[in-house]
Order: sequence, then C-alpha cells, then structure tokens
Amino acid sequence: MKKLFSNIKGDAFGGITAGIVALPLALAFGVSSGLGPSAGLYGAIFISFFAALFGGTSTQISGPTAPMTAVSMVVVAGIVAANDGDLSKALPAILTVFLLAGLFQIGLGLIGLGKYIRYIPYPVVSGFMTAIGVIILLTQILPSVGYYPKEDTEFVNTFKPQAQEVILENILKDEAKEGILVLENFEETTIRGGKITAEEIETESQTLAAKETSGALGAIKAFPRAIQNINLLELLLALGTIIIIYGFKRITTKIPSTLVALVVMSGVAVGFSLDYRTIQEIPSGIPEIRWEIFSGFTLSSLTPYIFTALTLALLGAIDSLLTSVVADNMTKTKHKPNKELVGQGIGNSIAALFGGIPGAGATIRTVVNINAGGKTKLSGMIAGVMLLIIMLGLGPVASKIPAAVLAGILITVGIGVMDYKGLKAIPSLPKDMKIGPFKVSSEVLIMIVVLILSTFWNLVYAVGIGLVIASLMFMKKIGDLTAERSNVKTLKEEAWSDEIDFPDSLKEEVFIKHIKGPLFFGSTSDFQALSEQIPDTAKTVIMRLGRMQYMDQTGLYAMEDMLQDLKTKNIEVLFVNLLKQPRYMMERIDIIPDFIPKEHIFKSFDECTAWIKQSLKTNTKIV
Repeated sequence: MKKLFSNIKGDAFGGITAGIVALPLALAFGVSSGLGPSAGLYGAIFISFFAALFGGTSTQISGPTAPMTAVSMVVVAGIVAANDGDLSKALPAILTVFLLAGLFQIGLGLIGLGKYIRYIPYPVVSGFMTAIGVIILLTQILPSVGYYPKEDTEFVNTFKPQAQEVILENILKDEAKEGILVLENFEETTIRGGKITAEEIETESQTLAAKETSGALGAIKAFPRAIQNINLLELLLALGTIIIIYGFKRITTKIPSTLVALVVMSGVAVGFSLDYRTIQEIPSGIPEIRWEIFSGFTLSSLTPYIFTALTLALLGAIDSLLTSVVADNMTKTKHKPNKELVGQGIGNSIAALFGGIPGAGATIRTVVNINAGGKTKLSGMIAGVMLLIIMLGLGPVASKIPAAVLAGILITVGIGVMDYKGLKAIPSLPKDMKIGPFKVSSEVLIMIVVLILSTFWNLVYAVGIGLVIASLMFMKKIGDLTAERSNVKTLKEEAWSDEIDFPDSLKEEVFIKHIKGPLFFGSTSDFQALSEQIPDTAKTVIMRLGRMQYMDQTGLYAMEDMLQDLKTKNIEVLFVNLLKQPRYMMERIDIIPDFIPKEHIFKSFDECTAWIKQSLKTNTKIV
C-alpha cells in the first residue's frame, strides 16, 4: 500500500493524461464494436481500473484496443444476426461471451500460461495485426462518407422478398416448438402469416441489408452504392479529423492529436449548427450491472462462441503482455506475466458485467502514462476514475460528437495498427520452400494466409490456421535438420575425435549412429530407415545419444521398431551417453531392458569400445 502511494503526483498526472488520451479511442472503439460509445467508455473505465489494481505491470494502462475491438465486432455482428437483428435481444449473449473471455484470461494466469505467450510465431501476429488495420479501414469508409446501408431505402427494398421468407420460416419454427403439426394443418400458419406487418418486413429487410454489408467483405460490396450516396458534410468532417490528427503531431506531441481533432471538429459541427449525424446517446448516470447476463443465460446459446471467447482471451493476453514488455523496457522493471493475465481477466469480466467491451494493455496509453510521470498501479486506476468523471459530467456533451469524426479517428487507428515492420521485411526474407515452380518464404506465406483469412473470412479461425501452418513448417525444418545431421555412416567415413583410434580390424563390423537433436514425430521418417542402411557386414551398431535431449511417443515407437528390425538381423545395439528423459521413456515400455540390457548402456564411448574389445576377445572374434 505504501508503494502504491509513493509517487502520487507523477501517477496522478500520468493517469489523467492517459485517461484524456483514452477518451476518443474508447468512444470510437465502442461505436466500431456495434454496441455504441457507452460500451467503449465502460470498457475503458473498468478495465483500466481493475487491470491496474490486480495486474502485474505497474505502469500499464488498459482499455479497448484495435485488435480486441475487431474481434468483438465479429462477435457482436454474429450474435445480433442470430437474434433477428435485435441488439437488445442479443446483448445478454454478447456480454456473456465477453465475461467468459475474462474468466478464461484469469484461468490462463492461474495455470501459469503467461510465460508461453511469447512462443506465438511473429508471422502469425504480423498477419493478424495488419488484417486488423485493413478491417478497420474498410469498415470505417462507409460511415466516413455518411453511408449507412440500413437507411438506403432502394437497397433495403431489394431484401423484402427474402425478409418475408425469413419471417415465415421463423413462424414455422415457432409453431414447431409449440407442437403445432404445420404439415397437416396450415390454418394457424395462414393466420399468423396474415398478421405480418409492413413494419416487420421493413425491419427484417434492414437487418438483412446490414448483415450483407457487415465486415470487410461486406463493406467492399457496399462501396459502389456508398460512392453514389456520399454525404459531403460527413466526408468533410472525417477528412478534417484525419488531417488534424496527422498535422497536429508535427506541431507538438505533448497534447494528444486525437483529442484535439475530436474537440475541434465536434466544436465546428456544433458551433455552426451543421446537420450532421451524432453518435448514440451516452448515459450520464452510474453504470448498472447487466443482470440479464445471468437471468437470460442458456448454455445452448453460448456453446457456439466458447472458442471465440477463448480466442478473445488469448488475443487480450498477447496484446497486454507485448505492452508489458514495452513498459519494462521504458521503466527498467520486470512485469509478472501470470499476474498481469489475472488482472486483465478481472478487468474484462467486470467490464462485461456493466456492458463494456473487452480490452487489453494499450501501448500508446501506457507510453503516455510513463512519459507523464506514472510509475505505480495508481496511475492506471486514476485513468479509469478520470474517464468515469468525464462520463458523469460530460455525457450529454459527448453525445453530440459527430459519428464521422469517430470514423476518421478509427481510420488513423487502422493505419497505425498495421505491422509495417513485417511488411517491409517481405522482400528480404529467405525463400526457403517451393510451391510448384515457385520459391517462396514460409514466413511470408504464413503472414499472407493469416492476413487474407482474417480480413475476408474469420479472425478466430485465421489465427488457429496460422498457428497450425507455422507449427507444421517448424517441425518439418527441425526434422529435416535432424535427419540431415544424423545419417548412419561407417567409422571409416566419419569419426568424432574419440573414435579415431578405434581398431581398424573392427571398422567394417561396427557402425555408429550419431543422433543430434530431439527424436520426435517431425524427425522419425529418416530414422526409421536405419536398419535398411546397415550393410550385411555389420555385427554391432553403436548409438551415440548424448545430443538427443528429448524423445516423444512417436520417436519412442520409431526407436522400438528400429531395434526390433536390427534384432531380427542379429545385430547388437549399444547405447552411449543416454540422457535422462529418453531413458525414462524407453524404460516405460521396456525397451530397456528387453531390447537394450542395462549392461549395453555406457556413459562414454571409451567404455563402450573397451566392452566391445573384451566381448570380442571372449568370443575369440579378434584376429
């Protein structure tokens, strides 16, 4: 507690500054998610406060971030579409997914997975981050030109026939649940169908229009109509915002250019009484717990989104811990990764209970906090309190912010979040694999696959596919290297330093196998051919295992098969310098002592050769 208040002045200035920087981004991310600006503010308030209080990085400022919002946007759109476009009906399921993601994060921290996050390959992260930027850019072009598909009457009318079909299908589903035998008696169906109103058809048509134009691919489909229906005022507001954000940075970086753009462009819109589109109204009262999360909870509605919640948790973990590393480098401290995950999980869980979108450690806000003097957890907590005060005092004022201004802010966020370092490296990365006649870089291939799949298909599955491809490629490379360096050769052709003085009379009868590296499922194909490589003159094979640190189950059975083949050929196998883990594995299935008696396991090559000489002398095999 004493340490918490050891830097009150610096933490207060850092927290207030970070909170001000977070304000426009929180509003923008909330709008982008589909839940409205208040959801972004609630997320920023609660995640910032509780992640700082319980987390493991003293200077971390947390809140909604671009990657988390992009995934949240997919979650929101999917659940809303499954609930006939009714956000209020879908909200309990949406917030339950966000709550579950927070609980998953707590679990990841408690079981100690924080330290393993760093093993996610860079090409996967690079492709994902660039995809996030592309998605944000594409989805924000429509609001930046003032085009909203649901309000385009001509476009919406094209969905009315489909809307009627959907409504009738829903009637049939309802009747099936009620036990009405609709196939035998359509009287009730006819009655209910006759009660369908024009308003219901219009609402369903708007839902279908919004669904058709959602996401990056949907935005591209809507571009032609958006260009035909540009609202010049909305476009000018968005362009003015972008120009100020980039232009003001050239004047000074001490004042957040995003905040300046928000204030200036909103002031212009309000001051000149322009006919612009505002963001959704922001409640000015204290946020209330969304009890419908629990009262409306059903396992069947949540089951399809468990993997999505886990992905949100993992993404938030990666996002937060990368920011923690940045904070460590700036402050010369060391964060606690597992504690940080627990703190982020608590913050996201509480934010979900109050209707907030999920978030993570935010790099820019953390850097601002440190540069402004923040040193302890108090700074992050003050940032959350600062945002709460702004919401309570300025909620009605903030509700007048133009939607196009937030779209402009998000466009700059989309441009900034892309991984330009990874993109610039594409031409220089080695082309280490062939696809047909073309040579390509495996890392570039992974990045592009993740980028394309994330942008135009599914963020969640794209990351999983990227990880699988990266893992398979890594295992192939390790397997190739292991096989390349562990060929079976006679001592006459290849000898280590302690093998040079081996008796010439034995060099055609004794062969050696050098295993250099782990024997696992990626390296067993060549190993299995060992028995075929041994010529008929061989009587003994010495296996030098001092560099085989690890053996998995696939490698274990490959070893067993090889020993069985050699045994049928009456070839004796000797082990030299067998390490602890492989020995334990071989003892579990009785390779030792069934195939390799303990007296055939030697600590050194000299001991092994001495045994061979003595054994052959005993059997009078030495000439």
